[in-house]
Amino acid sequence: MKKGLTKGQKARLAKGGWVETTVEEFLGLTEAESALIEIRLALGRAVAERRKKFKWTQGQVAKAIGSTQARVALAEKADPGVSADLILKALIATGAKSRDIAKALTR
Repeated sequence: MKKGLTKGQKARLAKGGWVETTVEEFLGLTEAESALIEIRLALGRAVAERRKKFKWTQGQVAKAIGSTQARVALAEKADPGVSADLILKALIATGAKSRDIAKALTR
């Protein structure tokens, strides 16, 4: 369980010039960019969860979608170099239906 900073800790950090901010503000992301990252992360997690649930290796998923084990590993980590198509293909290869994909996005 993660716990936040106490008021005292926040005060000491502020005194030292530190500013509390969000990831979006820190990275200068737009709302759309932030949403896209969250979607990719959710889909990547879903690929890993479904693969493990069905006891598939990354290599088996890769073979099913005509890709490589390394690309599946990157898809599971939501690497921006991996296309959304590949992530969706991996989900579909593990038997995911539209409702499963929608569920992954709403968790």
